[in-house]
Amino acid sequence: MAPSPAIAHCALPKVLTDDGVLHTIERREETSAIADNFFKKSALYSKIKLHTGKALEVIPSLQEEWDLVFIDADKQGYIDYFEMILPSVKEKGFILVDNIFFHGKALEEEPKGKSAKAIKAFNEFIRQQTDIEKVILTIRDGLYLLRKL
Repeated sequence: MAPSPAIAHCALPKVLTDDGVLHTIERREETSAIADNFFKKSALYSKIKLHTGKALEVIPSLQEEWDLVFIDADKQGYIDYFEMILPSVKEKGFILVDNIFFHGKALEEEPKGKSAKAIKAFNEFIRQQTDIEKVILTIRDGLYLLRKL
């Protein structure tokens, strides 16, 4: 069983610089409340900014420059998320993208299901990008490590 996003995000503030902040987005109020309860237990709670809503609406409102972005959301939106955040990622900044194998289905010649098809399209989209360095980590369900040039 994978850790909940709230549990996974609690470890990230530990590696922030003194002035660093972790922004996280939860689409649903219920999930946001669960995440916030975990965050409140952290000594680093003041470094965590929880946003609730659709990521494509929340991200533009943040007006931040990012050192690191982690994408783990609806698979059909991966290309849109990438295109939206890349301009705000600092030079030499990183983007991590989760579930790039989609249970192995995205590696099939003709994947079935909208999420598998979307991940396959995203992977092809990333392969064509020339403004990033890319590494595939074959841990769990696959992870892209992307660095902006």
